[in-house]
Amino acid sequence: ISYSFWLNGHTVIEPPHAVFWLQGTLLRNGPGIFSVGDTTYNHWFDGMALMHSFTFEDGEVIYRSRYLRGDTYKDNMAAKRIVVSEMGTMAYPDPGKNVISRVITFLNHTVPDFTDNCGNNFIRYGKDYYATSETNYIRKVDPATLETQDKVDYLKYLAVNLVTSHPHYDKDGTAYNMGTSIAEKGKTKYTLFKVPDTTAGDKANASPALKNLEVICTVPCRSLLSPSYYHSFGMTDNYFIFIEQPFKLDILKMATAYMRGVNWASCMKFCPEENTLIHLIDRKTGKAVGIKYYTEAMIVYHHVNAFEEDGHVIFDVIAYEDPSLYNMFYLNVLKEQSKTSVMSVPKCKRFALPVQTDKGIDVGDDMVKLQYTTASAVKEKEGKLLCQPEVLCDGVELPRINYDFNGKKYRFVYMTCVAMSAVATKIMKFDTETKERTEWREENCWPSEPVFIPRPNGEGEDDGVVLTTVINSNPGESGFILVLDAKSFKEVARAYVNAELHKDMHGYFIPKEEYYNKVSVYVAVCVTLIST
Repeated sequence: ISYSFWLNGHTVIEPPHAVFWLQGTLLRNGPGIFSVGDTTYNHWFDGMALMHSFTFEDGEVIYRSRYLRGDTYKDNMAAKRIVVSEMGTMAYPDPGKNVISRVITFLNHTVPDFTDNCGNNFIRYGKDYYATSETNYIRKVDPATLETQDKVDYLKYLAVNLVTSHPHYDKDGTAYNMGTSIAEKGKTKYTLFKVPDTTAGDKANASPALKNLEVICTVPCRSLLSPSYYHSFGMTDNYFIFIEQPFKLDILKMATAYMRGVNWASCMKFCPEENTLIHLIDRKTGKAVGIKYYTEAMIVYHHVNAFEEDGHVIFDVIAYEDPSLYNMFYLNVLKEQSKTSVMSVPKCKRFALPVQTDKGIDVGDDMVKLQYTTASAVKEKEGKLLCQPEVLCDGVELPRINYDFNGKKYRFVYMTCVAMSAVATKIMKFDTETKERTEWREENCWPSEPVFIPRPNGEGEDDGVVLTTVINSNPGESGFILVLDAKSFKEVARAYVNAELHKDMHGYFIPKEEYYNKVSVYVAVCVTLIST
C-alpha cells in the first residue's frame, strides 16, 4: 500500500519547512499476521513479518507497507494454516496428512530448518538490504518497493546457526556481526565476523557482499550444548564487548521439543546461580584481553553504546533480572494487557572495565578510576574482576543513539518507556551526564522505537530529529509518523497514515544520498502517480 502526505504541524515548534532537510527512507519491521485459517500463533514475536517504509522528500512523506513473502509466508498461505514452526509456536501437520509427511515434519524439527520469517529488523551488507530475525536465514529486500527478493543462508558463508539482528557499522560501510555455531565439529562457539562494504575489482563489487565475509575471531562456549542467548553486542574503536549471560538455549531439549509437544522457547533456561561473563576482545588481534570480567546473573537484549576513556572500556546496556519479558508477549497475555503478569523492570546499566591490571592492586580493591561513574571492578583471587554497574535509569527499552557517536563517548540516548507492561506508552530522551529525562507522550498513543536522524552538518550530538511511528486509538484518528526536534524533544511535525499501523520492532534509516542512488527512478514515478 502506498500513500502520500504532507507533514502537518501539530503543536508546531518550527514551521514544516524546518524539516525539509530530512531526506531519506525509514524502514520498519515487525510481525503483522497472527492467524492463518483456523490456526493462530501463540507469541507476538512469531507473527509473519510486515514491512513498512516512510520516505521523506521535500516535506512530503510516502508510506508503503508489504508483507515479507518468504518461504514461511508462501507455505503457510498455500496450506491455509500455520505449517512452519516459530520459537513460541510449534506447527503440527494436518491430521489428514499421511505417515510420510508426518515423519518428514518430525525430522525437520529434530534437526530444525529454521523459519525465514525475518520480522525483527533490517540490516545492510554492502549495497544490499535484508530483513532479518536471528536464524541463519535473511531475506534480501528492495528498499524502494519492499519487494521480497533472494533468500540468503549464512551457512553458505559461515558455520553459524544463529546470528544477531543488530550489527555494527564502520564509517566506511563495513558491517560487523556475530553468530553461534552449535556443535560444529564437536564444538559450540561464538563467531565475530565482518562484511566489507566494497572490495577491489568490479567483479567482486558486483557479488553479494557476504561472499567477502571475514572471520575476526571465535569465542568458545562455556557449555557445549547450552550456548548463551544474545541479541546484540558492543563495539568501540578498539574492542568488541560480548556478554555471555546465563540465559541459554538447551540444544538437547530443542531437538526433542516437537516430540514432547512444547515450543522451542520453552527450551531456553535461565540459570540465576551462574555468573554473567563479559568478554572484551581486541579488534586488531582478535584475541580476548587477559583479564577475566564477570558480574551477577542478568539478561541483556540491547546494548546502548560503548566507548573508551582513560584506560577503561565503558558500556551501557538494558538489563533484566529474569526472562519474564518474553512471557509478556504471549498473545493471551497481551490481550489481558499484562494485568496478571509481572515483568522484571529493565534498567539501563553502565559497566566500566579496566583494560590493564596494576600488579600493585590488592584483592578487594576497586580498579575503576573514573570519577563520573559509580560502576566498580573489584579485584578477586586469580586476577578476576567482579564488575558492578551504575544504574543510569530504569523502565526503558529499545535504545537508539546518534550513530555518529557509536563506539565513542556520548551523552544522549532515545528510548521507549516501559514499566510493568511490555508495550510502551511514551518515549524519552535521556542525558547520561545529568540523568535528565525528557518525555513525549499522548493519550491513547503507543510509540515505537525512536530513531535519531542527524541534521546535515549539524552542530552537537543532539542536532537532528527523532522519528517514531505511533499507533493511535483516539476516535476518528489514524496512526502517524512523528517528527520530534532532538534537542528540545518537542514535536515539529507529524503525518497521519490512512492505513492501519502495526506495532513493530526495529528500524533502519537510509539517507537520501544512499537511497536515491539506488531507487531515484522508482520514487519519482511513484510520487507522480500519487499526485495525479
